[in-house]
Amino acid sequence: MILLDTNLLLYATISAYPQHVRSRDWFAAQLGGTSRVALSWHSLLGYVCIASHRGVFKNGPSVDDAWNEVRRWLALDHVWIPSATERHADVISDLLATSKVRSQDVMDIHLAALAIEHGLTLCSADDDFARYRGLRVLNPLIP
Repeated sequence: MILLDTNLLLYATISAYPQHVRSRDWFAAQLGGTSRVALSWHSLLGYVCIASHRGVFKNGPSVDDAWNEVRRWLALDHVWIPSATERHADVISDLLATSKVRSQDVMDIHLAALAIEHGLTLCSADDDFARYRGLRVLNPLIP
């Protein structure tokens, strides 16, 4: 089972990215398959925020259109939203203690902790996730 980072959602849906075609095809295969796909609120709302930001994408979707895309993903039977468990604070504490974390990495720790708690592989094009002990990471864009 996998958990997706915001960057893959953006790459898969915004054609302005050079990674678009590869990401789109990979994401479509995940959504069209039967294996469970986890999408966190962190990643989903990050997608809506960035995709609809006119300062980032002049021709990106509106907030409503981006949100409707999220709703289509969530309507699939094998797509689910992982919740933080009672261990979440402890997992985050461990990641903070064992990794060199900068302020810009703090939100990523939440995503890493969710993946660890639920035994998921975190799928991201961000190589920084490799620093977190106990986290399985996959960059589906690397051939």
